Amino acid sequence: MKNLKDENVLFMLHSEFTTVAQHLRDRVCEECNYSVPTFYRKLRSRDKVIEGRVIPALSNAEKDKIREIGEAIKEEFSASIVKITARK
Repeated sequence: MKNLKDENVLFMLHSEFTTVAQHLRDRVCEECNYSVPTFYRKLRSRDKVIEGRVIPALSNAEKDKIREIGEAIKEEFSASIVKITARK
């Protein structure tokens, strides 16, 4: 017998969308060696200007790694959505 949740496209899409943010957080924490509190602190951070110098919230290496993770997650997410919406 099929699980009713597996047949409900709304439930499946909602689950996939809610999982994406958690997956991003987990991957960034792992790849950038952040704790969860550090992730959320960095998430809220903004570049600062002190004595005319810009102090970036994220280093260039962090930005590059986060973009790379975002691209990978986008591909995984797109594949999942295609599978869900292709079911009939």
